Amino acid sequence: MAQVELKMPKMGESVHEATIIRWLKNEGEQIDADESVLEIATDKVDSEVPSNSAGTLIKRLFNEGDVVQVGTVIAIIGDAGDSAAPTPSAPKVAEAPKAVVAEVVASAPKVAQPVAANVASSENRFYSPLVRTIAATESVSQAELDAISGTGSEGRVTKSDILSYVESRKNGSAKATVSAPAAAPSAPVASAPAPIAAATSISGDVEIIEMDRMRKLIADHMVMSKHTSPHVTSFVEVDVTNLVQWRDKIKNSFEKREGEKITFTPVFIEAVAKAIKDYPMINVSVDGTKIIVKKNINIGMAAALPTGNLIVPVIKNADRLNLLGLTKSVNDLAKRARANKLVPDEIQGGTFTLTNVGTFGNVMGTPIINQPQVAIMAVGAIRKKPAVIETPQGDAIAIRNMMFLSMSYDHRVVDGSLGGSFIKRVAEYLEQFDVNREI
Repeated sequence: MAQVELKMPKMGESVHEATIIRWLKNEGEQIDADESVLEIATDKVDSEVPSNSAGTLIKRLFNEGDVVQVGTVIAIIGDAGDSAAPTPSAPKVAEAPKAVVAEVVASAPKVAQPVAANVASSENRFYSPLVRTIAATESVSQAELDAISGTGSEGRVTKSDILSYVESRKNGSAKATVSAPAAAPSAPVASAPAPIAAATSISGDVEIIEMDRMRKLIADHMVMSKHTSPHVTSFVEVDVTNLVQWRDKIKNSFEKREGEKITFTPVFIEAVAKAIKDYPMINVSVDGTKIIVKKNINIGMAAALPTGNLIVPVIKNADRLNLLGLTKSVNDLAKRARANKLVPDEIQGGTFTLTNVGTFGNVMGTPIINQPQVAIMAVGAIRKKPAVIETPQGDAIAIRNMMFLSMSYDHRVVDGSLGGSFIKRVAEYLEQFDVNREI
């Protein structure tokens, strides 16, 4: 058979490179068509790359830990005994991080300066979340970031570019410091204090566990979110008795008809999508002093993985789906998230996030905003409680199914009036749920 090139697949519009985590096949091993050859990771999600042809793995062109551009040939498949023909391929971008970002920076190779002045500004230049995280960790200003000459697609700054710049800056040889023009003075901006590492004792009976790659990304993202947004959290208690009675009534027939369970999550997402239409300024992001209002309502739902890490698949255009469509989407994304089968496009583009802390028996929580969004809502456990209800005969105390909603929001652009009104509207949609609704 003719030799076949296995290329790094395209995994989404904003994903331009991936790290090879592990080769599943050794050189000389037989491979079936569509059989997984290697595992890869982006800053979004891990996935496997299947073979596009049956044959023998003749040559692996990259090593585990290498970062490779999308579209680059990563392996040659042919007949046993073949030797790999020379294959032009794009050079690897960088070595994958072996520990935290600071350790990567410390070990970055000294290369020629990838820096040039007078390049595109941040207004029309894309920076990946990983690049922005490294910039925040290493205190690289936006002006410095804009002045780095990128080697990626369309001049994009890659991880290798910013690590090389940080290393050169430490050596005092960086040339990309951009001074503000001496025109009108700008208002002073308070810089965040440098984080101070807490003293850690490793004496005694302890176990030291290195964070895995996803946990490091989550940690960086959470710290970045707290540094970026002043968090405020509002709470409201909701009577969801009608919703509980409705689900109890239809869950068996629904599972028999559709072959899958129905949970409360699709109803929560439906209520959030309705409330966003009522209060569109909750569906925004912030770019400097600009507020970007999102026209699409894309709801992310936090899902726990078997490893204990969290991932947030996104239901795109949630307001355009009926309750059955939302149920199908929720179940499909949750199932594939647990099986590590999501693709990068399915965990990006979210405009609002919902997390269910009630899954763990918690009654409420104060979630951290999923940047660059400006709000995240947590739903607590549903519990039976005595509550005062209004009846035609007067007030009465009855056993009701009650739940807390809590929402953290970015106080730069969402004030207490908007945040409080929004979470109250979600509560109203849940309390007014029709117990006779068909699905």
